[in-house]
Amino acid sequence: MLICVPDVLSKSDVAEFRHIMDSAEWEDGRSTAGSQSAMVKRNEQLFPNSETARQLGASVVAALTANPLFISAAIPLRIFPPLFNRYGVGQFFGEHVDNSVRGDQLTGTRIRTDLSATLFLSEPDEYDGGELVIEDHYGAHEIKLPAGHLVLYPSSSLHMVTEIMRGTRVASFFWLQSMIRDAHARSLIFDLDTSIQALVERIGRNDPEVRRLTNVYHNLIRYWAEL
Repeated sequence: MLICVPDVLSKSDVAEFRHIMDSAEWEDGRSTAGSQSAMVKRNEQLFPNSETARQLGASVVAALTANPLFISAAIPLRIFPPLFNRYGVGQFFGEHVDNSVRGDQLTGTRIRTDLSATLFLSEPDEYDGGELVIEDHYGAHEIKLPAGHLVLYPSSSLHMVTEIMRGTRVASFFWLQSMIRDAHARSLIFDLDTSIQALVERIGRNDPEVRRLTNVYHNLIRYWAEL
């Protein structure tokens, strides 16, 4: 399941992020890559344990947990502290699958990576190339969203960032562990929640059938959730 979540950050939020990031120190992006990913990764990132990265990451998490679409699609249990990268001309990230488990050096927290996320911090017209290409059963999908928008996709997906031909691509990227481990079950729950919310808009929350479907939604989460 590939979900685009619009307006996680406002344009003013993005501008503030970029201003802070422009004056920060950056390192080789391969420092957080696995052994295989490091061979095909060419970019830069903020030092993951720096105060700047942690403060910006906390702001991203706060925005995510207040976003109903993100919560509905991800049903998050734990969100890995967001990281931040940038790609200049000639840089890219070749085909790879994300590590199955990520550990945070500062807190010692370890998560199973069920879902990966990219939060775009550059507008599409700021750079050429730099598409996030995600493969699934239906083929390859090229993603290049407006600044402040996010894409959520299975961490098991083969994906890549194409080479930058002009400009600079800046983004936040991170992983999360969902309460619903099974991707198919998570997709069914998301579809159910989406339908419930549409019915609420049309006929109201107090309709008996809406209440019945809401009960089914919560009982499915109760049945499948891992805490």
